[in-house]
Amino acid sequence: MTKGPSAGPTGGKAVKRSVSKSQFKSRALEYFREVEKTGEEIIITDRGRPVLKIVPYAEDSAEYLKPLRGTVLRYTDPTKPVGVKDWGALQ
Repeated sequence: MTKGPSAGPTGGKAVKRSVSKSQFKSRALEYFREVEKTGEEIIITDRGRPVLKIVPYAEDSAEYLKPLRGTVLRYTDPTKPVGVKDWGALQ
């Protein structure tokens, strides 16, 4: 099994695990339980090439958007010029 850094949906560092098909075949239930318990995905490889991804089931895809709530700016008139004081909010 190998581990490597990757950027998660929140921009933080996450660790992706990968296992070969032969490793997965002999310990599939163990890996399923691990994904269920930790919520972390596991990549299955074939000759070093990623071929499958095991991820926890998510009932509601809106859960992924919760961290973004309240961060989106709303413009009622997008053609209106932007004032100098508004530039800070746009960066």
